[in-house]
Amino acid sequence: MSQEFVSVLKTKDLESGKMKSVSFGNDVVCVINLGGNFYAINNVCTHEGGPLDEGTLDGFEVECPWHGARFDIRTGEVKAPPAEQPVSTYQIKIQGDEILIRRQPKN
Repeated sequence: MSQEFVSVLKTKDLESGKMKSVSFGNDVVCVINLGGNFYAINNVCTHEGGPLDEGTLDGFEVECPWHGARFDIRTGEVKAPPAEQPVSTYQIKIQGDEILIRRQPKN
């Protein structure tokens, strides 16, 4: 997949404090609106594949609805087990009323 930003959602379709899953190439991505700031992480929990967009958002952390693993929506970092591996994060850009994402560049 190209390193270009891709439109995945309209800002009006994601209220503050809400999460929504979108398709992005072969990935399912969880887009989050937290007080008008948007974040994007892989929607699949690294523990046993739970859908993070169906979990609970608490500040900058999302809790998987299946077993309670928690991830930082800014970094993908695991904040609480049973997950041990972080989830991928995506760069976000707002262009007009469009939410665009792309994969984080490899270092």
